[in-house]
Amino acid sequence: MPLPSYTLGVMEASAYAPEVFARGLPSGPRPEQSFEDVAKPAGAVAGDASALLSLQGISLSFGGVVALADIDLSVRQGEIRAIIGPNGAGKSSLINVISGVYRPDRGHVRLDGTSYAQVPTQRLAHLGVARTFQNLALFKGLSVLDNVASGLAYKVRSNFAGQVLGIGRSRGEQRDSRSRAEQILEFLHLTAIRDRLVGTLPYGLQKRVELARALVAEPRLLLLDEPMAGMTASEKSEMASFVRAARDRFATTAVLIEHDVGVVMGLSDRIAVLDYGRKIADATPDEVRNDQRVIDAYLGVASDNEDGAGI
Repeated sequence: MPLPSYTLGVMEASAYAPEVFARGLPSGPRPEQSFEDVAKPAGAVAGDASALLSLQGISLSFGGVVALADIDLSVRQGEIRAIIGPNGAGKSSLINVISGVYRPDRGHVRLDGTSYAQVPTQRLAHLGVARTFQNLALFKGLSVLDNVASGLAYKVRSNFAGQVLGIGRSRGEQRDSRSRAEQILEFLHLTAIRDRLVGTLPYGLQKRVELARALVAEPRLLLLDEPMAGMTASEKSEMASFVRAARDRFATTAVLIEHDVGVVMGLSDRIAVLDYGRKIADATPDEVRNDQRVIDAYLGVASDNEDGAGI
């Protein structure tokens, strides 16, 4: 008997957990540790008391090459926080530290009052964190609906037999997951393509499906790694509107890396600028735009590129 597509999605997501959404990430230090090993008392990190996320003294190197050097960063509840900088500035490394893929050489991450030497990747969803990636990590052979529902795989408690036969607890889990997925599809204007195979969709729509899968788990903190890369101007505008709407409707706090400076300036509440692994600015969009250090290190290279694409 063929397995239901929902069951296939849960099985595939579970098979890759906790790395299911980490495909396409660069390799780096990932020592195996338990939750108890990486969690430390909240008092170990000082910072903005109103912050949902705080980084203090984050340093990371690879084979003697410094990726991050003594980075402090705070993200307040409900804000859209951007991280920008030239290629190789350390932006993705910082996101990977926040999501537990990398353990920093020094420093701590405080998330919702708990401090970590390394955020436990296997508990990200339970901690209220979701993320998207530079390289799409969708299940191309599954429908849009099943891809989005797979973002709730961490909540599945039914056994394999129950999932295959659709009995017991599995029936309620499937119903709840699909109901939540349908709500997010409607929110992101994807209902009309809910039954399409993701692999048949244009790139811009696939990026929106990945955002839907991240949002379906109702994260408090959403990490967006170049969510608009490769999109047209109109697609970028739509995606920016959806990110802003997610913040307003679901009280989702967002941290994003994005190369399109025009989009970043219009979308973000505050912007941190990295250069060679160091933070050279951290302020409002207007302040960053007029910061001479930022102009020299980053914005200046966009003088002949009006929308900032490709920076």
